[in-house]
This record gives sequence, C-alpha cells and structure tokens, in this order.
Amino acid sequence: MSPGKVLTPTQTFASAGLGGVLGWIIVHPFNTAAVKMSLASMSGNTEAKSFFPFLNSVIKKEGAMSLYDGLSAGVMRQIFYATSRFGLFETFRDMYKAKFGSIDFMGRLVCGVTSGGVAACISCPAEVTLVRLSNDGSLPASEQRGYKGVGDAFLRIFKEEGPKAFFRGAGPFVNRAMMVGAVQVGTYDQFKASYKKMGITHEVQNVFCAAMTSGLLYALVTMPLETCKNRMAFQKADPKTGKFPFTSTTQALTKIAGEQGVLSLWTGFLPYYIRCGGHTVTMFMFIQQIRSFM
Repeated sequence: MSPGKVLTPTQTFASAGLGGVLGWIIVHPFNTAAVKMSLASMSGNTEAKSFFPFLNSVIKKEGAMSLYDGLSAGVMRQIFYATSRFGLFETFRDMYKAKFGSIDFMGRLVCGVTSGGVAACISCPAEVTLVRLSNDGSLPASEQRGYKGVGDAFLRIFKEEGPKAFFRGAGPFVNRAMMVGAVQVGTYDQFKASYKKMGITHEVQNVFCAAMTSGLLYALVTMPLETCKNRMAFQKADPKTGKFPFTSTTQALTKIAGEQGVLSLWTGFLPYYIRCGGHTVTMFMFIQQIRSFM
C-alpha cells in the first residue's frame, strides 16, 4: 500500500479476511496437529508428550491428509474471525486516533481486546465446527460422529445438540480471543511502530519482525485458553449423569492443571506456536501484499 493511501472500510475488512484465509491454508496442518495432541493428552495418550513422535503416529494411523481435516471449517472461521478481528481493530484504532489525536500502547491493547471479543462471538459456531471436524477421525470407531464436511457438521450439531452447542466453550474462546486481539493484533501494531523507530523501515522486513514477535507472545499467553476451548468444544456428557466434565474457563483450567499438571496446559505448544507465529506472519504479509495492489 502506498504511503498516505487511505483504504475504504470495504477494502480494510476484505484484505484482512483474505489475508487471514490465505495464511490459515498454510498453517492449518499444524493447528490440526496441535488440537489432536491436546485432546490425546486429555485421554492419557503417552505419545502426546512429544510433538514429532505424535505427528508421526497420526500420519501412520490416519494418513497425512488427515492433517487437513476441517480445512473448510477453518477457512469459514477465518472469513468471520480474521475479517472482524483485524478489520474491527483498525476501525477502532482509527476512531481512537480521531478522538484523542494519537494512540499509545494501552490504547492499542484496548482496541485489540474489544475487537477480539466481538470477533469471537461472531465466529464461535465456526470454531466449534472446526474442532469437531478436525478430531472426529481420532476417536474410536464407535464414538466417531462421521461428519461428511463443514456443512454436514454444522447442520448435525444444530439438529442433534441445539444451537447452544455452538457456544459450548465460548467462555475460553472469547477470553482467548480478547487476549489474541491484544497480544497479536495490538502488539503487532505497536511493534511495527517500535521497529520503525529502531531503523527497520523496509515494509516487508518491518511486517515480518513485528509479526514474529507478536506471534510468540500470542502463543505463550493464549495456549492455556486454547487447551480449555478445545476440550470444552469436543467434550461429551457422562452417559450416566448427563453432566459435562468442563463447565467454565476457570473450572477447566483448574481441573486440567490439577489432574495433569500445570504444564499440560501447554501440551502441543510447538505446533501451536508454528500455527500462531506462522499464521501471524503469513496473514500480515498477505494483507500487506494485497493492500499494495489496492
């Protein structure tokens, strides 16, 4: 994008969504591996303690293409999530600047938290569908739901479990999204400004450095909430009591840490970081390139 060029709201949201989708296609296999590893840890699978042996096991048992399970749901999620999260952040940021004349680090965090929370509420149904599709094949044959695709999964969840099922795990998802808005989008915007002051003024280098830094923070801070979100979205009610094992973000964090240790909240961190850092870098690089043609 040429200096001084102002994008229309449509261009802002469209480039954010397209960049998010293209970036997700690249990192989706790592997200699938991270989710499978987290859920395997929940069931006591010892292979889930080390990423590469676990990845090798998944490929042998389910095939390499199983890492692309749920891709359609992942793309659908990005259409809603990336579009609204980054698009709203820039909208809120510009409104903040218009009102106060400039924006500081705290202002960016506030805009990031707000845009992240709103984006999560919009995209929660797609998120639950993604988790279900990505991991159905890893269940025992008797427990598999046999979803045929994103449309089939969405309709069956709605018909069989009701609309509330789409917001099962919404608490940790929204909390995580608010943190993502702050530590990914908010810090990315801040790091871009900081790196420019440090002399990294070339646009591509500046975007890459800022995205890598914010991606690391993003992964470290949000991994525990990601673990809770996945387990709550994929959980099943006890056949005898009808109760779910996880009922809230705090209860899930406490239960997982108490039963499996605090570090279990970061099980699958390597693929999760590859996903977070990789998607952060590729998304913002794609957005930067897309806007250069606008």
